[in-house]
Amino acid sequence: MTVAEMLARIDSREITAWAAYEQVHGPLGPVRGDYHAALIAATITNMMAGKKSGRRKLSDFLLEWDRRPQTWEDQLSQVRTINRAMGGTDNTRAGGGDRGEQQPAGDAARPDRRRRRRPRA
Repeated sequence: MTVAEMLARIDSREITAWAAYEQVHGPLGPVRGDYHAALIAATITNMMAGKKSGRRKLSDFLLEWDRRPQTWEDQLSQVRTINRAMGGTDNTRAGGGDRGEQQPAGDAARPDRRRRRRPRA
């Protein structure tokens, strides 16, 4: 059923009643399934974890649907974090060079090939 069909068949009083029901009894529809999946994941993780490791909460496994979209800066920051964690090197300018226009100062052994490109005719 589409939203338009639902609004044509249900008045505001019934929609309000369903909203109140959801407040008392928990979410309806696919969101409820997300809670069930998170509960199972938290239970299994806590069951398999060692005694010294921290307990995980249900909220650790819930999906976040209403997050703001990532910007390219957010994604670049995450890539740099993963790169550092894996022992990689950052060949972009220090402090946030986003396109790698410049080689790091101590890396003269690898010439920058972009500077040697011939202009297009």
